[in-house]
Amino acid sequence: MKLGIIGLPQSGKTTVYEALTKNTGSAHKGEERISTIRVPDSRIDILSEIYTPQKTTYAQVEYFLPGTVSANKDQSIWTAARDCDALIHVIRNHTASGFEKKSPYEDFVNMDQELILADLVVVEKRLERLELDQRRGKKMDPQEHSLLVECHKNLEEETPLRRVAELASARSLRGFAFLSAKPMLALFNNDDEDDQLPDIGQITHVEDCLVIRGKLEQELAQMSTEDAADFLNEFSISESAMNKVIRQSYSLLGLISFFTVGSDEVRAWSIKGDTEAVDAAETIHSDMKKGFIRAEVLAYDDLMDAGTYAAARKKGTVRLEGKNYIVKDGDIINVRFNV
Repeated sequence: MKLGIIGLPQSGKTTVYEALTKNTGSAHKGEERISTIRVPDSRIDILSEIYTPQKTTYAQVEYFLPGTVSANKDQSIWTAARDCDALIHVIRNHTASGFEKKSPYEDFVNMDQELILADLVVVEKRLERLELDQRRGKKMDPQEHSLLVECHKNLEEETPLRRVAELASARSLRGFAFLSAKPMLALFNNDDEDDQLPDIGQITHVEDCLVIRGKLEQELAQMSTEDAADFLNEFSISESAMNKVIRQSYSLLGLISFFTVGSDEVRAWSIKGDTEAVDAAETIHSDMKKGFIRAEVLAYDDLMDAGTYAAARKKGTVRLEGKNYIVKDGDIINVRFNV
């Protein structure tokens, strides 16, 4: 799963990317950059302490920094971003050279309008093609046409498609990869001494919003683990804001984690929130789906309550579930299968 980092010039996109990924490599200015990082999860840490495995594997997300977005209206600049599953919109709420004042609300709206305009161009081109084909005697898909007309109406009204659930989730529209339909985190990049959300009106009620202090986080990312811990303790900061951003990114993608445990490996597996047990088994290995019998399931909290897996079994909290069981976040699963 890939998240694209977007924003207006001077918003701090590169700073945020480097703070998230701890990747300060020597990429040329304006070049695309991509990194895969692990999702912090204290449950994995504790399970590893219990099972002392040879290997510990965390869930992962991918962050993508598109090439420089120019000020012109060339729609090709958004091509790479369309491949992302979600977007992180970095909004400047810090002092920057050449800017008289901070204007986070206006900056948010301006970038959102760029996304809307890019989608509007795609919709209008497709509607023109459908109507041309119909005049030539080709049969039109009425559902696609109806959905595109509804998209056009909302985009004309400057409503991003992510705020219209029916359109954002429509299967027949997925191939268009609409930018304004993608889940989005509004990330306000503040000055070092400011950890408060700016006054942005109704945005907080309709968007996922977080505050970071980008420069400070970038410096933290370049420190050793010990130095970073000392720095956080000195300023009474419970954890890096980047960890919150990463976890929120994971949630934004609609993902949850289930775990497999043992002396060989403790691992977090990423799945969508409505995944059935048989499909979760396939993420481990395709043979497990083919020969699925039952899933032995223990909730993480039940393991913590019991202390050990054996104690949890005695308490009756280890249970067998069928293929249609909806896996929950934190489930510890052992798949029984036969191929």
